[in-house]
Amino acid sequence: MSLDWLSTLSNIFIVLNVVLAFFILFFERKTASSAWAWIMILFFIPIVGFVLYLLFGKSLRRERLDLPVAYENQNFLELMNCQLNEMRDNRFLPTTTIPEKWWDLIQMNLTRTEAPLLKASDIKILNDGTKKFDALFNDIQHATDHVHLQYFILKNDELGQRLVTLLTEKAKQGVEIVFLYDDLGSKSLPKNFFKELEAAGGKTAAFLPALLSSINPRFNHRNHRKLVIVDGLIGYIGGFNVGDEYVGKNIKFGYWRDTHLRIEGETVHSLQNRFFIDWNQAAKSNQLEYAEHYFPEIINQTGALMQIVASGPLERHEEIKNGYLKMIHHARHSIYIQTPYFIPDKSIMNALQTAALGGVDVQIMIPNQADHIFVHSATLSYARELLQDGVKIFCYTNGFLHAKTVIVDQEAYSVGSANMDIRSFALNFELNAFVYDPQSALEMTNIFLQDKKLSVQMTEQVFNEQSRIENTKQVIAKLVSPIM
Repeated sequence: MSLDWLSTLSNIFIVLNVVLAFFILFFERKTASSAWAWIMILFFIPIVGFVLYLLFGKSLRRERLDLPVAYENQNFLELMNCQLNEMRDNRFLPTTTIPEKWWDLIQMNLTRTEAPLLKASDIKILNDGTKKFDALFNDIQHATDHVHLQYFILKNDELGQRLVTLLTEKAKQGVEIVFLYDDLGSKSLPKNFFKELEAAGGKTAAFLPALLSSINPRFNHRNHRKLVIVDGLIGYIGGFNVGDEYVGKNIKFGYWRDTHLRIEGETVHSLQNRFFIDWNQAAKSNQLEYAEHYFPEIINQTGALMQIVASGPLERHEEIKNGYLKMIHHARHSIYIQTPYFIPDKSIMNALQTAALGGVDVQIMIPNQADHIFVHSATLSYARELLQDGVKIFCYTNGFLHAKTVIVDQEAYSVGSANMDIRSFALNFELNAFVYDPQSALEMTNIFLQDKKLSVQMTEQVFNEQSRIENTKQVIAKLVSPIM
């Protein structure tokens, strides 16, 4: 009789599993592979599976972010609608430097992501953490009106403290400082981390904060974006977070290889627009409203053309993934991809296989070392599958590769926060720049080729020589990859 309570508890969880499985199949907005993966987990590990679903599987409700957002930039909307109408009427002639094959990608981004095609008068590609943060700190030091920052990870270490100390100094000078960070990604921050910044007038907010003081059960649907806007004139977008490891000070990872863009010009207004939306969704007070000083007139109207594309779990479509697919389908010569996590869905796999079989030089670079062992095993499994169709796989050995880049035909490329994985496609809030500029695309290509010299090529022989344990890990990791 002493074990009756255990039997009763087990029966309760079995009933809950059945109810939850029914709910996943008929009410959750999940792909078939993701839904069935969760049902299999519930079936084989009923109690643990139930808890895992509560932590990782629940879909995000729009009401959780207090939509609609109290912000509207009429000038931005008018520009976007004007460009969209011109494209639909075949009157859109942005520049002769953009091949016509990219126009449908531009139109798709305009239609579905409210991403107008704007110019960047200057683009600097920053693939070293020290150079990125030196440039950022210098720009913040010279800010006169405002600095808006958004990061997934902000750490309470030397780099994080240097950044917040500088921001506090600028706030004391009267510069508006607004900092949005992800609550889970920045979970190591002490409660008083922003005390001096806020006392100086700075504003901070956490995205999807913990329901309890120190426990955040929502592992999915994180704001993974990394962007900074300085005076509405300078913008940063890419893969670097804020922490000592991103400047190579973590012994485990060594050198940190990432990619960020520093841009000037009217494209910065797109970054500003996205920051306003994200801030107003997350902040309970201090809502931002449109003002001309946030969107200053840009004198230099020349430069490279790009779109700032956002995606997230609240959208009907996986916008950045669809942008990747368009780029891959339009490739005629080469596709160069760098990603720390390669867990694609079937559409991406098919697109890459089709391109390679059609004679396109498809090369994918992943890290040689893992920061998440199970995810790395899944990455290797998918990479091995692509080898059979002629895709070349390289493992970067000079530290940890965290860059998220796609370069096609040395004509167009994408840089941002989105990894080539299902989590970035469907679960997290991401932001990428899609750039249509042969000059900087050539620079991106040359960086990729330099990274190849610090990489080893993976072959079928390399995989065949792996241990049985490693092969088993890869098989299991691939099976559950739809819910990673």
